[in-house]
Amino acid sequence: MRVPLAWLREYCDPQLEVATIASRLTMTGTKVEAIHHHGVGAVEAFVVGRVLDVTPHPNADRLKVCKVDLGPASTAPATIVCGAPNVASGQTVAVARPGAVMPDGSTLGQGCAA
Repeated sequence: MRVPLAWLREYCDPQLEVATIASRLTMTGTKVEAIHHHGVGAVEAFVVGRVLDVTPHPNADRLKVCKVDLGPASTAPATIVCGAPNVASGQTVAVARPGAVMPDGSTLGQGCAA
């Protein structure tokens, strides 16, 4: 049976970390097979940007090179290689900056500038 943490907190609000709750449930004989996380843990490396320009990637048919304004914290537009076929100038997009940890646990790196 799946038990959402929000449901558990609604009924008994243990005010413990998820791993501690799982450990205590296991100690009571309630088997915890898996803990599923949704979304990202730290949002600091994710920002909202505005696509300024989109051009085809010179060395790949399915990629695009985008110039993206990342807001006042950025001094110049970022150059981002994107695989989305529907990206267009003027769009507001979610941007994961280098160092962002994705939901699957992988960490984004920065590619080399050509």
